[in-house]
Amino acid sequence: MMTPRWQHQLALFTLFYSATLWGLFWYPFRLLNGMGVDGLTATCIAYLLPTLLIGWRYASALWKARSYWVWLVILGLTSGWSNVGYVLGALEGEIMRVLLLFYLSPLWTVVFARLFLQERLNSLGWVVITLSLGGALVMLWQPDGRLPLPANQAEWFGLSAGITFALSIVAGRYLGTDISNGVKTLTVWLGVAVLTGVGLLFVPPQAGLTTLTPTAIGLLFGLAVAIGSVTYAVQYGITRVPANQSNIIFLFELVVAAIAAYFLTQERMDWQEWLGSCMILASSLFSGKIHAEPKERSLPSNPAA
Repeated sequence: MMTPRWQHQLALFTLFYSATLWGLFWYPFRLLNGMGVDGLTATCIAYLLPTLLIGWRYASALWKARSYWVWLVILGLTSGWSNVGYVLGALEGEIMRVLLLFYLSPLWTVVFARLFLQERLNSLGWVVITLSLGGALVMLWQPDGRLPLPANQAEWFGLSAGITFALSIVAGRYLGTDISNGVKTLTVWLGVAVLTGVGLLFVPPQAGLTTLTPTAIGLLFGLAVAIGSVTYAVQYGITRVPANQSNIIFLFELVVAAIAAYFLTQERMDWQEWLGSCMILASSLFSGKIHAEPKERSLPSNPAA
């Protein structure tokens, strides 16, 4: 049995693992889009496969956890849109700008964690938050001084996905260890599958699905396996790591995405984007001590002593 320290270290590892893969997921989705499988369809299949293959194991446990249905629904819907918004934004927009708007989420996490979890930041925590958001602003800043606001639909997808991502982290933390990681993982898969399924009702059928190549099928299956492992890893990590800290660790995804975009696409980073990435990475490295220690209550003196 692992000690609490090793459990915490494993939780941190799962978060960095998840951030690394999410920094790469946009590329196979783009490849699938080029093969005729649009973002909604690819996302639906990638989440429906683990739901059908593995999710049944947690179905009875999910039913037993129905007393937590409000927070389970919040977790499912917010996780669902954060995943769908990420994919649609990455397909339609410039990957780094979309992800940077997504990763303004620490700001929302501070608010949600304070409201629902009573998590307080110490002075170093606010420095880390400022550093991470400052890095995002540096990367998005325009020479003419325009504010880094969403400029198109893809960027609004990224921003809204970041807000719901922050709320999903808080929901996962709120459920804590009372609800197993398997149940929370199944809830996320169902949330994504439901949202994408509803979205597909409003778009024309994809002709590309009838002529899927073995490469596309293999890519979809591999994506489903990777997403399944990442979803479980995220739920394990956020249950054991404070919400604000986990959100900052997820910023490591930006660095991975920036490097991947450089080598896999024609998108190139300028000095602002590199500087911003370094600031964000630095904030992740300092994210271990950002919470105020709970004050110990002094015991009343014993007059008989």
